[in-house]
Amino acid sequence: MAERIAGDNIVLYPDERIRNTIRLGESHYSEFKSALDGKEGNKKPRSVKEICKDIAENLVSFANADGGDLLIGVEDDGTITGIPHNENDINTMINAVNTHLLNGSRLPLGRSTKISIDDRVLLFFSVNKGADKIYQLSDGRCLKRNDKQNIPVSFDVINFERKEANSREYDRCFIDGAQVTDLDIDLIQSLADSYLRGLSVARYLQQLNIAEYTTSGMRLRKAALLLFSKDIQKWHPRCQVRILKVKGTELLGGKDYNVEKNESLRGNIFELLISSWERLSLYLSHKTEREDNKFVPKYIYPEGACRESLINAIAHRDYSIQNGIEIYIFDDRMEIKSPGALLSTIKIEELKELKGAHESRNSLITSVLAKNKIMRELGEGLKNIFDIINTSDLKKPELSSDSQSFTITLYHKSVFTEKELNWLKLFENFKLTPRQKRIVVLGMDGREISPNDIFRVIYTDRVEIYAEEISFLIKYGILIKNRTLSDTTLTSKSQNIDKKEVKCYKIGISPEPKPEIERRVYPAEQGLYIGNLSNAVTESDLRNLFGEFGNIIEIHLPQKPDKKGRMGFGFICFENSESVKNAIEKMNGHELCGKIIRLGNMKDDLGINLNSKL
Repeated sequence: MAERIAGDNIVLYPDERIRNTIRLGESHYSEFKSALDGKEGNKKPRSVKEICKDIAENLVSFANADGGDLLIGVEDDGTITGIPHNENDINTMINAVNTHLLNGSRLPLGRSTKISIDDRVLLFFSVNKGADKIYQLSDGRCLKRNDKQNIPVSFDVINFERKEANSREYDRCFIDGAQVTDLDIDLIQSLADSYLRGLSVARYLQQLNIAEYTTSGMRLRKAALLLFSKDIQKWHPRCQVRILKVKGTELLGGKDYNVEKNESLRGNIFELLISSWERLSLYLSHKTEREDNKFVPKYIYPEGACRESLINAIAHRDYSIQNGIEIYIFDDRMEIKSPGALLSTIKIEELKELKGAHESRNSLITSVLAKNKIMRELGEGLKNIFDIINTSDLKKPELSSDSQSFTITLYHKSVFTEKELNWLKLFENFKLTPRQKRIVVLGMDGREISPNDIFRVIYTDRVEIYAEEISFLIKYGILIKNRTLSDTTLTSKSQNIDKKEVKCYKIGISPEPKPEIERRVYPAEQGLYIGNLSNAVTESDLRNLFGEFGNIIEIHLPQKPDKKGRMGFGFICFENSESVKNAIEKMNGHELCGKIIRLGNMKDDLGINLNSKL
């Protein structure tokens, strides 16, 4: 093992780090800026003033977020075009980190240097995340990196309390005495190969900024040990997940103590992600079902939401607190509690409203997990949890935070009451999506609905999702507009409210809803054709009459194009072709509702393609 982390393969030189950064492209942690201006074939040097502005804005944004790298002389697509300016102009650009900040404040720079790549001059800046200071431009503006953009924010939004400094700094601190041999080398090498093939362990750690090579050897940050340590107990005794199965809906103490099982899982972050999920999934497994000749566990809670909640807790917990993550599994809910209150820059209301609030307490840890596709960036994790729960017709998750911890609570109870479920039965034939069901429930008891009511109940602000859901409901007469556009405008003005708050919809109920929804495809030999049908015949009549011949998968009674009455024939799809043969033999010529029905096999007797009918 020693040979694998020794010799010339240790140092990640600046030019190699820059090439790797360019290969990986722009991201939340990297930005490229051209030093040229003009149309293709007629490029000229960009204004030094504009380049200095770019340098200051990007470095301030990185420092106020999670840190990052800036390259001047590289196009957005990664093409190296270089800096054609003279030496005095280049020195002015490098000095922008001093001249373009408010009151001469100094950024937490890692590197600020001129370098030559492929015979072209570049400027490379690397800045760390600011832990105890907020950075502003010389004009007082405050910017923060958000995905691939630098967004303006107020000073107060990112003004955090001093007590958070230790929490924010924790994963970036260097640990004296820690060596690369203290890490799981095989795990790191496998990740390095997936990241950029050919990277050594030492270079991979430096590329991720969780280690630094100095004259005295390789120095490791706490993030490296939390992520990859072979013996996590040596570096953090509470890097653990504790799972408690509680009998009942409340945790009791003393003689009434009702914890049935209490297990603790320990390990570095990568180990913990695997072992804690394996153990937790056993508690969540409700039953197993056979799918594709395999027995597949079915969970009480949606698997994706549980896994995302666990990853969120492990990635964002406060590691400066010597407590572990606790998961309480009650009869009616599951609570995932992670050490550390929400950062002062994040409001619980913003999280509940799914506004994508994003702030990484452990910027290095989350960066490594994101780059290895284990977690989502930019607050998408919570959005995904809510979306999964939403599509599962379950009660909305609850978020809470106190001075010691942050908790997400998941429920396995249906979001709908018994009354609402009975109401939804009226629309069973439409095969409504979970979002459509929520919209329909809004209109119970004749209630009128506004567009914003719909946005709120389907947990999204995306217009395309809204349009997709309501267009289906409008098409089949379920959602009816009860105000004209002009009436909506007048109401909006008279009540001084937004148009989207005007209640312009209501739910309409068709007496026998039969939308032409996409149906499953079945072999034609499983289809029974029924001719000379009376309009009085219902699906229930056919199911009662033909159910004795086998399991009926689907019944279809086509309507006339004008929707005024039926076509006089129908189709039944059985589970197997033998049922069709038996039905024809025994029931052809049978009288049903005053008419003699005619039966046939849709493939052999009639030459009809079942799939075109069903």
